[in-house]
Amino acid sequence: MSSSPQPGDASNDPVTDQTGRFVRQPNGRVRPLSPHLQIWRFHITMWGSILNRGAAIGLSFGALFVVAWMVAAACGPDAYATYTGLMGSPLGLLIWFGITVAAAYHLTAGVRHLIWDAGSGLSIKGADTLTWISIVAAIVLAVGFWAALFLSGKVVL
Repeated sequence: MSSSPQPGDASNDPVTDQTGRFVRQPNGRVRPLSPHLQIWRFHITMWGSILNRGAAIGLSFGALFVVAWMVAAACGPDAYATYTGLMGSPLGLLIWFGITVAAAYHLTAGVRHLIWDAGSGLSIKGADTLTWISIVAAIVLAVGFWAALFLSGKVVL
């Protein structure tokens, strides 16, 4: 499984390799072929990385709704009432909930990365645990936030 040749082992010479484990780069160097999904087993930290990127894309998309809200406010009371009516509908509330989940996950994943940057939780078990905590905490934060909004009467269906 090792892609590095052992010293003095002619059968693992990257220049004469016939197994396809090495590739010649455009600059002429022979380098080991990078491992891909055929080698790596999918695990929770991969999901965490994918979810973090998805959350960033969701927040970028959500920024358009915030800009539209400001434009509606700038266009006058009728436009603002129309926009808030649309965003207060069940579909609009679902969009805002999705944006909230994306923000909560991006926040918790950022905290996870700060912990990793400090040198903690870098073992396989620790990294997996922190990733699960960040996913669950994001869901709890988002649901708690929206429960508080509904319970306070600020948002109604």
